[in-house]
Amino acid sequence: MNYHFQAHRQVRKNLLDVLRNTSHEDLLLIPDGFNNNLYWNIAHTVATQQLLHYYLSGNPFRIDKYWIETYKKGTLPNLDVQKSEVEDLEFLLTETSKILMKDYDSDFFSDYTPYTTSFGMDLKSIQDAIIFNNMHESLHYGYVIAQKRAILGEKGR
Repeated sequence: MNYHFQAHRQVRKNLLDVLRNTSHEDLLLIPDGFNNNLYWNIAHTVATQQLLHYYLSGNPFRIDKYWIETYKKGTLPNLDVQKSEVEDLEFLLTETSKILMKDYDSDFFSDYTPYTTSFGMDLKSIQDAIIFNNMHESLHYGYVIAQKRAILGEKGR
């Protein structure tokens, strides 16, 4: 699983770079043709990771439930995000990845409730969930890149 954890850290590093190097205004802007923003996509990856790994294994979340309820699938972007919340998300991107590795190494995920994702993937174990989560976070990183391009295009008009 080391490779999958390495991939997870890299996707999170890429998301963190966007979060740190994009203006607050642009993080919250919903580009034409999209129904969410950069910030929502990044926060959504943290919320979903907690649901796929902790909720489905019957374990408590490692983050405040606020993040889950505000950024889980089906939520709408919060357009009133404070700069302190952006800083909190920066911290969560790094720390939840580290905590996941520690929890995995300590056999924290002994049980897992099978789940079929809306993508059509069957998750039967924590290993399946970790691999799928990397795919999910990479998908949202792709949206982030597309949204950044759209924002640059809108500013160029």
